[in-house]
Amino acid sequence: MNKTRHTLTASALILSVLLGAHAARAAGVTAGTLIENTASASYTSGAATTTIRSNTVTVKVDELLDVAIASLDAAPQSIGPATAVLTFQVTNTGNGAEAFKLTADPVIAGNGFAAVVQTLAIDSNGNGVYEPGVDATLTNGGTSGVIAPDANLTVFVVVSLPADATDAETSQVRVTAEAATGTGSPGTVFARQGDGGGDAVVGASTAQDDALGALIARVGAVTLTKSFTIVDPFGGSQPVPGAIVTFSIRADVAGSGSVSDLRITDGIPTGTNYRTATLKLDGSALSDAADADAGVVSTAGVEVALGTVNGGGSRTVTFSTTIN
Repeated sequence: MNKTRHTLTASALILSVLLGAHAARAAGVTAGTLIENTASASYTSGAATTTIRSNTVTVKVDELLDVAIASLDAAPQSIGPATAVLTFQVTNTGNGAEAFKLTADPVIAGNGFAAVVQTLAIDSNGNGVYEPGVDATLTNGGTSGVIAPDANLTVFVVVSLPADATDAETSQVRVTAEAATGTGSPGTVFARQGDGGGDAVVGASTAQDDALGALIARVGAVTLTKSFTIVDPFGGSQPVPGAIVTFSIRADVAGSGSVSDLRITDGIPTGTNYRTATLKLDGSALSDAADADAGVVSTAGVEVALGTVNGGGSRTVTFSTTIN
């Protein structure tokens, strides 16, 4: 009976140890925690049994400086006329509350282009989506707010495409997180700078880590082709006075990206007069007035706003004049 009871007690102890190990923090006991211990001894002298206690020793746990950072993007982010957003997660793997310096570097060996870092931002509401005006912006190389032990924050890096990038080029941006207290070789001590009032000690990560975010350029290139047809007053196609000249301007967009704010303008040729209400976009009539549609005709000529056109697309503007 006693043997069975002892076996159950040992099993319960092992289970307790295993559960305790599973629940422990990745970085161990929280910085600033006081670990106290008092020894005791008992002895018999004559007929009397006496118990005595030692003095209590107290150890304050130092802060261990450790960090991990990872990209949260499953694939390279497309970047074209609009900015792109790279998403990272910074985790405080140390045992004390710590802030981290965050730096984005777009100059990486092997890059097809160097992205332009516009800003860094902290995910203020934790929804994982970059929201300008909602998420707190951070200058490149600035310091985050304090992160609790084992907690993390999401960091957005907003980048734009340089003018010399070409379609389908790839690039990477390295984001580095460094403990604000300091970095260095494992074991480096920053006296009395730890969370909780003790020392801060650099952990295995050297108190810094970095991760790469990937980009792919999606660029459109426009080719503009102008042609004309002539109908003369005699049913032929001779450019004589009174002949009608219809001009056609075709914009072809190549590449895997798009172009934005595409606008076609053309002057009315000298020696001709614009024929009212002949302006068209892809065969559909546009008004000559400056109104809600895409076209307008003025003394300067014709102008048609095409907006954003994706790669592989084309738009055609036509208008007619009469030779004086």
